[in-house]
Amino acid sequence: MQGCELSTRLRYRLTLASGMLECLCFAGVVFGFASLMFVLKEDGYFSYLCATVPGTNGTLTITDCSGQDEQFSLVFTIASFLNNFLSLVNGYLFDRFGTLVTRLMAICLYTTGTLLVAFSSAALSELLFPALSCIAVGGILLLLTNMQVGNLFAAHRSTVITLYNGAFDSSAAVFLLIKVLHEQGVSLRSSFLVLSSCSIIHLLRTLLLMPRTHIPYPLPQYYTYGFRSCVLSWFFLWHVMWLSIMQLRHYLFIGTLNPMLNRLADNDPNLVSQYTNAFAMTQLCGVLCAPWNGLIMDRYKGKPLAPGETEQEVDLRSSSLSLFLTSLQCLLFSVCASVPFLPMQYLTFMLQVLNRSFLYGGNAAFISIAFPACHFGKLYGLVMSLSAVISLLQYPSFALVKGALGGDPFFLDIALTLVTLLAFIHPVYVFIYCRKVARHRKDNT
Repeated sequence: MQGCELSTRLRYRLTLASGMLECLCFAGVVFGFASLMFVLKEDGYFSYLCATVPGTNGTLTITDCSGQDEQFSLVFTIASFLNNFLSLVNGYLFDRFGTLVTRLMAICLYTTGTLLVAFSSAALSELLFPALSCIAVGGILLLLTNMQVGNLFAAHRSTVITLYNGAFDSSAAVFLLIKVLHEQGVSLRSSFLVLSSCSIIHLLRTLLLMPRTHIPYPLPQYYTYGFRSCVLSWFFLWHVMWLSIMQLRHYLFIGTLNPMLNRLADNDPNLVSQYTNAFAMTQLCGVLCAPWNGLIMDRYKGKPLAPGETEQEVDLRSSSLSLFLTSLQCLLFSVCASVPFLPMQYLTFMLQVLNRSFLYGGNAAFISIAFPACHFGKLYGLVMSLSAVISLLQYPSFALVKGALGGDPFFLDIALTLVTLLAFIHPVYVFIYCRKVARHRKDNT
């Protein structure tokens, strides 16, 4: 009996560790697009959109590559949109067919995407559209199937979920590695063929260390309302707004990072490369930042409950602080990103990775706390899909900066910073709700 228990614990830990590596090395690589974009530009992707225009004195000429930047922005916009929007379908797929089917689809999409990049070229630049989209959707599916691993560690469930989401954020640094290798002479094709070959690892893990259906988790006591009432609740509606606002801010920052750095660095390629590397390096810190959010949400675990208090009430009370801190981080990040001073961007990069780590981990953890576990996949998918619709605003925003704002995003950054203030509604609502529940329980006793 003891040997069986030890074997089970070992499998749990192997599942946890292998899932961590999977998220860290593969799941969210698409968000390192700023580094990949640097390589793609050097290899001439979409270079036909660059135009040579005469200088002011009639003799010098300058190269205008704003069309190329816009096309790269569109590639990332579509990929990031599908990353979230298809999560609705992915969530239903996961809930209906289970882990095995979902992961097989993720592996197929991810492998297809990496192979498309491997066999693309400057003459076939348009392959980047389906390639990055497949990588994005396949990656989020891998994350979705891994988050249930938190159910194996009940006392640290939120910590595991946030840790995986932090690893998802940190995986953006994989494209930095590809950029560094490219500078050392390793071709883009070779790097992506290696990523494609790693699919065998995902397949083995699917067959050996993951369940066919789902990892179960008991529902909270007295928590019986169905799926429809979840969607129509204020918890759900405020949560969608909370995620959508901050996600849009991050997507706009990542999608416009390269032109922003070029503008602030006066088109100095060495300086732009230095800051691009710094941004990508900070993404590695996501895995270090995310567990702090989980610790905040798990801080009441194992402590005695008040008379009549449920575990869900305790978890919700913890989540209100997490939601507030995430909103505050996004506000500070947005303020720093609005300052047109190049050295300030180092601080912006640190705040950005900290906030992204808290944002996606907190999103998944809150859904697992506030709603029944049997609806987690559907609700997670719906939240991500609705937020994806809002994220489509990044492309017209990019066009606005390029056109009416003359390439200077300052006023757009100010507007986004003000909109970020709306994200504080969610943690305030959760806090007030918890206070009302506690007061009601006290009055009844």
